[in-house]
Amino acid sequence: MSLARGPEDMVCSARECENSATCAIIWSNPKIHTGRHKTWLACQDHRQFLVDYVGYRGFPVEVISLEELTEREGEHRGEAD
Repeated sequence: MSLARGPEDMVCSARECENSATCAIIWSNPKIHTGRHKTWLACQDHRQFLVDYVGYRGFPVEVISLEELTEREGEHRGEAD
């Protein structure tokens, strides 16, 4: 039994939001995520809020479509094979 939603559920990452995600927000904290990134999903209502949240902290941030996210994940899985 899963206690929390994960990215596979394609639901917005904003607290208490149950809306379907429409994009992915890729970000990292360069002080601790050397060579890694975090991915948040966002619905249209929370997209700008989440981008502003990480941008305000000066973290690098990129917004991509869910289709592009799926393509990138497929490419990364292929690299491990």
